[in-house]
Amino acid sequence: MESLTRYVEGRLKLEVNRAKSKSAPLKQCAFLGFQIGSRGLVVWTAKVQARFKQRVREITRRNRGHRVQDVIDELGRYVNGWLHYFGISHTYTGVLELDEWMRRRVRLYYWKQWKQPRTRRRHLIALGIKPEEVHMAARSRKGYWRMSGNSFIQCALNNRWLHEQGVPDMRTLWITLHYGPKARV
Repeated sequence: MESLTRYVEGRLKLEVNRAKSKSAPLKQCAFLGFQIGSRGLVVWTAKVQARFKQRVREITRRNRGHRVQDVIDELGRYVNGWLHYFGISHTYTGVLELDEWMRRRVRLYYWKQWKQPRTRRRHLIALGIKPEEVHMAARSRKGYWRMSGNSFIQCALNNRWLHEQGVPDMRTLWITLHYGPKARV
């Protein structure tokens, strides 16, 4: 490291930030949120994924009090920008996991907005759940996160319905970025 520092500062007349710089094999280094993974593929770092989840949590925070459509619009802008930057990564399975997790956060936000049992019942019946099944879900005392993973809620607020509401589809965006707009999804 000292040899590299002397060369960069002495010969190239550049300043080396010793706190951010290190001399290590390429697979152990991260640069701008990316690192070289196994088989030489570009992947994002765990820190980047944690920051993505934290930002989505902030946008879909349950006590935020915004209209659902405003939250979905903001989420769409963030996800679109994030994927256009980190989309060069070759982590398709990671995109699928984040997409599933993000949709569950949106379901949680809807469930929180439908605060009263009668409101939940009305919405679930309107979305096609049988009234006798709705009774079990609408009056449940389970937490919001747990209910967002419930089969009734996932059936009512399915991926197609969420897409119609404007929730971004990370999988489709990633495929479009990697294979072009004419790629079959």
